[in-house]
Amino acid sequence: MSGRLETTFEGLRKNRQKALIAYLMAGDPGLAETEQLVLALEQAGADIIELGVPFSDPIADGPVIQQAAERALRSGTSLRKILASVTSLRQRTNIPIILMLYYNSIHAMGCEEFCQAAKAAGVDGLIVPDMPPDEARPLKVPADAAGLALIFLLAPTSTPSRRKLVAEESHGFVYYVSLTGITGAKINNVGDIQHNIERLRKVSAAPVAVGFGVATPEDAAQVSKMADGVIVGSAIVKRIASHQQDPAMIGYVAEFVRSLKSAMAVG
Repeated sequence: MSGRLETTFEGLRKNRQKALIAYLMAGDPGLAETEQLVLALEQAGADIIELGVPFSDPIADGPVIQQAAERALRSGTSLRKILASVTSLRQRTNIPIILMLYYNSIHAMGCEEFCQAAKAAGVDGLIVPDMPPDEARPLKVPADAAGLALIFLLAPTSTPSRRKLVAEESHGFVYYVSLTGITGAKINNVGDIQHNIERLRKVSAAPVAVGFGVATPEDAAQVSKMADGVIVGSAIVKRIASHQQDPAMIGYVAEFVRSLKSAMAVG
């Protein structure tokens, strides 16, 4: 497991707190703003940052994240430029940074070169939504060698054998998808989430973070009672999109993240 990720979850556990994992689309509206947002969200209470790498065909993402990817691509964002941004951020913050990206982007650079470059930049982990654990060997070997945590997604419809495989192969944490569908949908059945997390804990000692559908402080509070981490993406990206022309955009987004973390602390 990556040092920064492990240390963060251990520290939170000792303080009886849960991790707030904030997702940003890197390069939306530009990489300079992304860097400012990372630092502002850390100050606002985010414990881990998940940076999306824009891709032209993001199959797991809903319209909010798809549109953010389009804006980022239009602003000239590329994987190499994102890695340069992480390098720059590492001079100013030690917050764990995870990249969420599609396998095409990695394959284009080459798995080994990408993993070495990501580690050198200061990336801690990878989420590759279109790469299931049983097909991940081409990436897993160089990721393990570089010390990058490879984090797999687990769907609510997963079979017991799939649940066990994801639990065994995930490092850093297990990303539990709270609903079937795409990012940006709403959480429906909290009881199902709790039941599935309990089943997951029987086969995994790794922290469990829940994503997809967490949109409000109330959602974050509810999910944080069950999981070790709460992932918020579309709700943050939506606020960035609606305030792009506003000089106070970064402060506005940070205030929303602060409200999420406060609700989790109460929960």
